[in-house]
Amino acid sequence: MEFENILIEKEEKLAVITINRPTKLNALNKPTIKELHKALVELEEDHDIRVVIITGSGEKAFVAGADIKEFSDFNLKEGATLAAKGQELLFDYIQNYNKPVIAAVNGFALGGGLELAMASHFRTASTNAKMGLPEVTLGLIPGYGGTQRLTQLVGKGRAMEMIMSAEMITAETALAYGLVNHVVEQAELLPFTKKLASKIANNSASAIMRAIKAINANFKENVNGYHEEIKFFGECFETEDFKEGTTAFLEKRKPNFKDHN
Repeated sequence: MEFENILIEKEEKLAVITINRPTKLNALNKPTIKELHKALVELEEDHDIRVVIITGSGEKAFVAGADIKEFSDFNLKEGATLAAKGQELLFDYIQNYNKPVIAAVNGFALGGGLELAMASHFRTASTNAKMGLPEVTLGLIPGYGGTQRLTQLVGKGRAMEMIMSAEMITAETALAYGLVNHVVEQAELLPFTKKLASKIANNSASAIMRAIKAINANFKENVNGYHEEIKFFGECFETEDFKEGTTAFLEKRKPNFKDHN
């Protein structure tokens, strides 16, 4: 499939999606959100791909926000629809994706860009990365899940400060907050993230899929995460990966996990 705003590179069990709008600092607009959704659907069906990495083109920005021209004249209904559709098509879709999604934050991740990174299962960052939610400077609040996910990741007090002050934080501060897992030099960001993704890709895809669902259950209303864990743990016993993993352990060899099951 041909895309106008993103690039896809496949390398063994990994896929790298690069948001490719460098003249706009990779800002998210409706076409880009739709293309990201289509690409993720396509990659989910590709059994050779075990892990997806999302990054931005160039050295300045991961995603420097949303395309403000798109919604500068919106009314209440149009604004709410924009947020609802974006969350459904991309941000919630990534959070609940069956394969691990890692955001490699290679520069500015602001507004919708930080929300995209936070929707991913975890984040790596380059030393020059800057992150923030500046929506209140536009008379808005984050609308793609930012108020919820930032609070889950860094705690209520820090989320309140970041959102209300609209200040950017450095990669080192993001690391201290637990917003990102690793910080490396920009030249090392993709190689480092790919190496980490490869470790994940060698593990059981079926178990990882259930781990994602179980972890996400902790953040859903009226859902008992412990009960969900029990259910998914039980399901693992019916998989080929369980048979292979336990057999390999008993035979003192590395497991050879097949496609998603």
